[in-house]
Amino acid sequence: MTQVRTHTPNATAMKAKLFRGFSDMSRLLILEALRDGPLTVGTIVERTGLSRTNVSNHLRCLSDCDLVTSTSQGRYTFYQLSDPRVATFLGLADELLADVARGVYECTRYAVDETCTHAEEGEL
Repeated sequence: MTQVRTHTPNATAMKAKLFRGFSDMSRLLILEALRDGPLTVGTIVERTGLSRTNVSNHLRCLSDCDLVTSTSQGRYTFYQLSDPRVATFLGLADELLADVARGVYECTRYAVDETCTHAEEGEL
């Protein structure tokens, strides 16, 4: 028997907030870099081509949303994905994109928003 899922507005709103964490290109570059394991800000800058300020701001955003954690080791701070399911989620996105890439590429309905405003708004 197939189980019918109940979608509540609150659960759907939380899911939309989660997806906003993945929706910014800079944050996504950082998350992709962290799929290989813990990295310092300097290494993330090298791997992504983003500025140090940009990386630091987005790491703060990702940390505030519990998608990334940090650990201090001596004078270095290492950032890593907070949960292995984040990497799994990114891998599933890769698989899905392989099948729907043309439609996504041609889609003109999604706006590009490259800001992390949750700290000001008090949400994701």
